[in-house]
Amino acid sequence: MPDIHSTALNAFENQVIWVTGASSGIGEALVKAFARQGARLVLSSRKESELQRVKDECIAAGASAGDLLVVPLDVTDYAAMPAAVQTVVNAFGRIDKLINNAGTSQRSFCLETDMEVYRTMFDLNVMGQIALTKAVLPLMVEQGSGHLLVTSSVAGKVGVPLRTGYCAAKHAVMGFFDALRTEVAHQGIRVTTITPGFIRTNIGANALTGSGESFNKADADIEAGMDVGECAEVILQGLADGLEEITVGIGPEMGLLELRRKDPTAAFRLLEGMAADIRGRLQGE
Repeated sequence: MPDIHSTALNAFENQVIWVTGASSGIGEALVKAFARQGARLVLSSRKESELQRVKDECIAAGASAGDLLVVPLDVTDYAAMPAAVQTVVNAFGRIDKLINNAGTSQRSFCLETDMEVYRTMFDLNVMGQIALTKAVLPLMVEQGSGHLLVTSSVAGKVGVPLRTGYCAAKHAVMGFFDALRTEVAHQGIRVTTITPGFIRTNIGANALTGSGESFNKADADIEAGMDVGECAEVILQGLADGLEEITVGIGPEMGLLELRRKDPTAAFRLLEGMAADIRGRLQGE
């Protein structure tokens, strides 16, 4: 695991950092990493019992209970957002960072994917992130400072098979937050996009099939990916270093980012071959 430089150790102490999707995966790992650095954390997701578990584990590791606030939130429930923001302000007085990390993935070919699955991809991965950002942004403008972040994906830069909906959603949030950066920089507000590759979480097993059911299978690529705790430490270091786009991963998928930029045609042919391999495996099952 990479060492966190002294700059990172000093960067997050007493900052109020709100993390969505905090009950598992990258969100949970980020909460625990920030807690070790002395941040004041707001934990949100739909799973209140899991949020409480994460909070309890942070306390057991030495964090102060008063620095950890559980705010259950469904990011598709826009009407609940003003009250959630007010709860955070009442507890901590400000919001220094909002990390839009909630979301879900997909595992199905386009021809086998219901339109409702595409709608879900955008509701959870795009519209929810935009809505909460818009709910928090006026406070940051009033503060004259703040930092808005979103967890996108390599799939937000590269189109890959079985993920037409997920790729579309992650491309969309990348575009939204890149554009937002241009609009809010003069108000003292920073924007960072996080671009993970394969990270060892349950995102594959929790992905949706074409009919909207849980995929509920281990994903070999994800199982071979970066440890989620290491991923969180890389993100913290990137934030401490002032990066506006943080790429994080260890597998060959990271090379696709560079190939897509330097030689799009080669990337397209490579990914078409990947899709053919997947079809062949599925037909053999």
